[in-house]
Amino acid sequence: MTRIVVIDNHGQFTHLEGRALRDIGVDTEILDNDVDPDEIDADGIVLSGGPSMDRVGRCAEYLDLDVPVLGICLGMQFLAEELGGTTRSGDYGGYADVTVEILEEDDPLIGSLAPETRVWASHADEVDDVPEGFTRTARSDVCEVEAMSDTERDFYGVQWHPEVAHTAEGEAVFEAFRDICESR
Repeated sequence: MTRIVVIDNHGQFTHLEGRALRDIGVDTEILDNDVDPDEIDADGIVLSGGPSMDRVGRCAEYLDLDVPVLGICLGMQFLAEELGGTTRSGDYGGYADVTVEILEEDDPLIGSLAPETRVWASHADEVDDVPEGFTRTARSDVCEVEAMSDTERDFYGVQWHPEVAHTAEGEAVFEAFRDICESR
């Protein structure tokens, strides 16, 4: 059975990420972001959302585990900053229902959602420039980088929360990430 751990960056929806993975048949566990990377045995890692980039613990070390990584909200922003991209405060701060345009139909994480999908997202902070090696895979009227992918390293990020009921096709995102982990 595929094992994907969720790294808890103290976000309010982290428990729902674990549940969403369990619901699609994944062996999962939620781990605090200060767990020693040597103690992580997984086929993939989800970096959860959270309130502050100052509280990402040892997330940088988890990128060296040679497994696929999915960053959600703050998790995506962390990936961007850690790998050479930039983030900024969003123009639209709170949570909202947003229509996201899929830009890369062949993207292994979100391509199946094309041409667009409805999501629940916070835009208090957002990725401004994607890191080298990444492709911007989705955008919206309120955010130019709603998702990004580096298929060479299997690092992916979404600004929105696929784990919440307000996101129309959230389960499909987790299923695609499971498939990425299984194909590795």
